[in-house]
Formats: sequence, C-alpha cells, structure tokens
Amino acid sequence: MSEQCNSESCSGCNVDSCSERKPDSMLEKPHELSKVKKVIGVVSGKGGVGKTLVTSLLAVSMRRLGYKTAILDADVTGPSIPKAFGIKEKAQGNELGVFPAKSVTGIEIMSTNLLLENETDPVIWRGPVIAGTVKQFWTDVIWSDVDYMFVDMPPGTGDVPLTVFQSIPVDGIVIVTSPQELVSMIVEKAVNMAKMMNVPVLGLVENLSYFECPDCGKKFSVFGESHVDEVAKKHQIETVSKMPINPSLAAATDNGSVEYFDDNSLNNIITMLKGMEDK
Repeated sequence: MSEQCNSESCSGCNVDSCSERKPDSMLEKPHELSKVKKVIGVVSGKGGVGKTLVTSLLAVSMRRLGYKTAILDADVTGPSIPKAFGIKEKAQGNELGVFPAKSVTGIEIMSTNLLLENETDPVIWRGPVIAGTVKQFWTDVIWSDVDYMFVDMPPGTGDVPLTVFQSIPVDGIVIVTSPQELVSMIVEKAVNMAKMMNVPVLGLVENLSYFECPDCGKKFSVFGESHVDEVAKKHQIETVSKMPINPSLAAATDNGSVEYFDDNSLNNIITMLKGMEDK
C-alpha cells in the first residue's frame, strides 16, 4: 500500500511517490555577472502585427524615464531588433562571456543578427537549436544592471515561447495584436498559453488599430473594427493600448531611428510597467 501525503505543502512532503509533488523548476540561472530585475515578454499569436515595433517602443520609453533597459531578441530566425535601432556592429565576447551591443541611448541588445557575418544570412536551424540559442542569450550573455528586459518572442505558441516561459523568470507578458476578427481568436491562444504557464498577461496592444486623418481628425478602421476590448474583458486584462497606423513610425523603425521617435500610444502600458518596479 502506497504512502499517503499528509503535508500541507510539497516542500514539507517526504513521500517520494506523491502525485501532488511539483516538478523541479526548469528555470535557468543568468550569467553570474548579470543583474536583471524585471523580464517582460512581448508576444503575438501571428506574425506581422508589430511585435518588434512594440518591443522597441517599450524599451525606448522606459529608457527615457531613466530606467536601464535591454532587449533579448528571441525571434532567432527573424531577428529585426538590431535594424530598428540601426546597430551594425557585432556582439563581442571574452573568456567571461558574451557582451550585448548597445544602442545610441544605452539600451543593451542581443540578437542572432549580431552574431552572423551578414545580417541577411538565413538562420536555418531546427527547433532544439533555436531554443538552445535563446537559453544562451540568457545564461551566457553578460547583462549589466538592467531594470527592465524585454524579450521579443517569435509569433505563435511553439518551441521558443515555451522555452522562454520555462527557462527565463518572466514577470509578465504584453500581447500584440491587430483588429481582424481572426486575430482575436489567435490572441486567445496566446492568453491561454500564458495561463497554462502561470505567466500573467500585463496588457494587450492593438497595433494598426485605426488611421487618423491628418486634415479632419476622423478615425478610420482600415483593417476592420476592433475586438481587443472584448478579448480584454473576457480574460480580465485591465491594460489595453490602441496604436494607430503611423507611416512615420514605420519609417523610423525601417531606417534604424526608432530611438528618436516620440510616441505616446503606449503610455498606459508604460504606467503599468512603472508600477511593477517595487513588486
């Protein structure tokens, strides 16, 4: 007859066969010289909704407020963070570890493109290798005294998001979406994955939400009516941002000058992140 667990917590349980025993943590330790206070994942259910743009703006906005920020580009096969910041130099390293590149304003960045000979070289790797690379960006890179690290994850709910959630102590995620009704269903997949991984959803960002006429100020729902408020209400997500279509912002990202662009469409997300500082 098997032993019965009579402990109120798994930490005090001495029954080896206990079905309630929690598995060992899969979290990886950061480099011994790293110090990262908060890790925020930026995710999307599908590609092309502006996840990298939102990641960049969050890091830039928090940096302007005086916080030390960093970006871990976990989109290994489609890295675009260095281009948004106009970074051309490669990441450097020595016997201690790998040092991330730094943007003009001091944002630390690590990306696959900082390791390739040419930024247009394709990354043709299988899933386990990609997942292992993301882990190494956390364990082998020497991140300095970072207040907020933003992890730009590839779209979907596959290997890399799973690796990030299991290996890196993510404090919460921001989900990026667009107005189409189909995308709302995909967003719910990302929300449900976060719940399964016990990672809080901090906010939703609907990019390409509308276009505001520069002459009359009227707003046009170019990509369909918004559904983000419905999703937020259903999943009790309090913080929602709606980003308009802004050709100037898109151009700034394309030419590597995102740090010089002023944008206030994510102000409520920024306020929410500031509130996490002492938690």
